[in-house]
Amino acid sequence: MQYTLTITNAVSAILLIVTILTQQRGTGLSGVFGGEGNVYRTKRGVEKLLFRLSIALAVVFIGSALAILIVPVLTK
Repeated sequence: MQYTLTITNAVSAILLIVTILTQQRGTGLSGVFGGEGNVYRTKRGVEKLLFRLSIALAVVFIGSALAILIVPVLTK
């Protein structure tokens, strides 16, 4: 059980990092200096999928991390 939780935690951490890094970046300070004024926009297609996938992976990561802490206490 502990081994499975550790593998789940590691895989979800790696996938979470990948999904966060592949998301489209914001404009940052370019709007201050005359960049695009496209402040409000909706996520569509792959961007929306990556956003929701990163949320799901974050939940799995936090859940498996908490389970790694709780399971040894319950099995004593």
